[in-house]
Amino acid sequence: MTDHAKLVGRARELAPVIAKRAAGAEAMRRPPDETIRELIEAELFSILVPRRWGGLQGSLHTHREVVEIISAACMSTGWILAFYSGHNWMALKFSEEAQAEFFDGKNYALIPVTTAPTIRIEPTDGGVIASGRSPWGTGIVHADWVCTGGRGTDGDIYIVAMRAEETTLVDNWNMAAMSGTGSNDFEIHDVFVPEHRVLRLLDFVNGDTPGARLHDDPVYLLPLMPFIYCEAMPVFSGGLQGAATAFEHIVKHRVRTHSRAVVADDKLAHTQLGEAAAAAHVAERLVSDQVHETIELALSGHTFSLSDRIRFKAQAGFVVDHCRRAVNDIIHHSGTSNFADDSPVQRFFRDINMLATHAFFEADMCREQMGRSLLGLKPNTPLI
Repeated sequence: MTDHAKLVGRARELAPVIAKRAAGAEAMRRPPDETIRELIEAELFSILVPRRWGGLQGSLHTHREVVEIISAACMSTGWILAFYSGHNWMALKFSEEAQAEFFDGKNYALIPVTTAPTIRIEPTDGGVIASGRSPWGTGIVHADWVCTGGRGTDGDIYIVAMRAEETTLVDNWNMAAMSGTGSNDFEIHDVFVPEHRVLRLLDFVNGDTPGARLHDDPVYLLPLMPFIYCEAMPVFSGGLQGAATAFEHIVKHRVRTHSRAVVADDKLAHTQLGEAAAAAHVAERLVSDQVHETIELALSGHTFSLSDRIRFKAQAGFVVDHCRRAVNDIIHHSGTSNFADDSPVQRFFRDINMLATHAFFEADMCREQMGRSLLGLKPNTPLI
């Protein structure tokens, strides 16, 4: 059995258990400890870690399918899985010395990565001093390392890596959706970061760093944004599949309150269910195709041009908006009772709609960049 088949099989085994914990994770506002332990034991955080550090050096195709399976069970857990797995790829942008620290004694690292330059970075002998507060710390609850962006006194923007115990978690993740991710802020108080764990953000974003070149897979040299689409888009397609599956259960078992009509006998319900299933299938295929094209371009040695990056961004925004519209139709057709706390449909509805506002995926911004490009105008966002 291939590593791909083994990992996909492990994800399928874990999915029903994770689905049962979804409401509990939401109530706790963080991933359950046992879920993180099980994902580690299944080696699902090690998929993108290179063999040099004991990882599986697997494919982005494997990452995509595994994240979709877990996201169809619980989008919060899928988001955590996507980020912990994908952020191991990001860790490879740092120096060899830093990578040896990240993966010391294990074939994975649990690393929140935030790129917004919200902290202050001051030079000092042998490194920098970092201070400030970083938002959106997905993975901070179970982190062993932290990477965050900051602005230096020279005006340049950097990303720095430090041990999680050198930061302070701010318990402020009180959200109406994606509650189970525990994506709290974290604070940094005058932490010394050695030079080997400091990168210019521009180098980090462009992707082709000396650290990435230590490994024999050109996928490790990808620019940041095309990789992020491969990293996180499966959470959307997986979440939509979870919503479509939950809707199928509703159609099979729902009886209308006043008329006592069996919904499964309703021709319109057949159409609605078919549309939901088709929408989920289309999302999965579009994400798979984008991952495939990204890999093929990397393997060919192709340098990602500005037009490539804009096109990938537009495609990502299209997929995300497709998932948002489809899940909105599903909840509309599910009946009022499925806004109850114990209905998974309403959770998928809230989670997809929240994630669709993410700065990297917000559809109007993604489409705007494509439109500007067609008119010969430059992008008006750095997130390309």
